[in-house]
This record gives sequence, structure tokens and C-alpha cells, in this order.
Amino acid sequence: MITVLVVDDQELQRYGFRMLLESLPETEAVGEAAHGAAAVRMAAELRPDVVLMDIRMPGMDGIEATRRIVASGGRSRVLVLTTFDLDEYAHSALRAGASGFLLKDARPAELLAGIRAVAQGDAVIAPALTRRLLQEFTDQLRPRRTTDSAEDPRLSQLTDREREILIAVGKGWTNGEIAARFVLSESTVKTHVGRVLAKIGARDRIQAVIFAYDLGLV
Repeated sequence: MITVLVVDDQELQRYGFRMLLESLPETEAVGEAAHGAAAVRMAAELRPDVVLMDIRMPGMDGIEATRRIVASGGRSRVLVLTTFDLDEYAHSALRAGASGFLLKDARPAELLAGIRAVAQGDAVIAPALTRRLLQEFTDQLRPRRTTDSAEDPRLSQLTDREREILIAVGKGWTNGEIAARFVLSESTVKTHVGRVLAKIGARDRIQAVIFAYDLGLV
């Protein structure tokens, strides 16, 4: 059973998500929060597998709530829901530690697949949205660097293949696209990605994207 905390300032939106989650035997809505402060408190109390997080809310917004939930070191992972005209907030939530992004108009099957993936420790973000965000907000994603990427000791731990995989992940490629590009099976790609994440100390795929951009690899 995947437990989910629903966070949104719109009551109707929360109701819709709860009905969807409760319609399946594998998911359970264990709580609802209308603002970030309540989300942080309830995440600590309920310890849900996934926090379904809105970005714009009164008081503490979803970005700060995500940052605090992730910083607490708890088991909960955050899946942020955004809309096209809220894309400018996405890079901040990425840095706050969100494990994924989906558009609010995603189909129910896509939302549920995203929740499953995040609960299993993976990261989920629509490739098209990944690329749009990276193209639109490259300057925000890449802070000023005082050292060259070659000096980062984590890169020296990667094999040539793993470095290629990291760059592909940084470009927003899916495992299927990486497999096709390098003529590998998807299971092999998944293994490579897992090793890359472990070596660079990234919590998930999205942190690997940020890492690649921070060091100018992409």
C-alpha cells in the first residue's frame, strides 16, 4: 500500500485527488493539507510514502514545504504538481529536493504511475517538461561555478560509460532513449543510472540532472 499526503489549497482539487487515490487498492490518501506549514507537520506525523505537493499556496508555499520535508531526513518523497504558467517555480522546487514533477492536467494513469515511481525511490518527470524546463531555465539551474567540472572528485569515480549516461540523464533522456542511443537493454541502463546516482551522491534522477548542469556537463 502506497500512502499519500495530498497538499493543495483548493478543496475541490484535494477531493479529486483523494477520490482517485482511494479508487485503487494500492494507494491510500492518509491526509490532506491546505498549506505548506500543515504539510510539513503532517508529513512528520503521518510519514507518508509520497507527498503530492502543490506549489502556490497561501503562507508557506510548496517549495519551502518541500525543502523542509526533504531536509527532515524522513522517508517521504515529494511529487510536485505544476501547470504551464507555473513553470518558473519548477527549478526552485528541484533544488528543494522534489523527486518529480507532473502537470496538473496529467491523466489519472500518468499521475498514479508517477506516484508509484516516486514511492519506489525513482524520480519522475515528463521528458518534454524536463527539456522545456532545462531549456527555459538553464541560467537558474546552473549557478556560478568557482571550479571546473574536471576538478569535482565525484566525476573521477565514473567510468566512461557512466559519464555518458550521466550526460544523457542531464539532457532529460528516458531510459528507453538512452538504451536506443547506446544499444543497451533498458535493464542495463537502469543499472548504470543506479551506479551513477550512488557515485555522485544523488538522491534521485532529478538531482543527477542538477548535478550535470551545475558542472556544465550539459
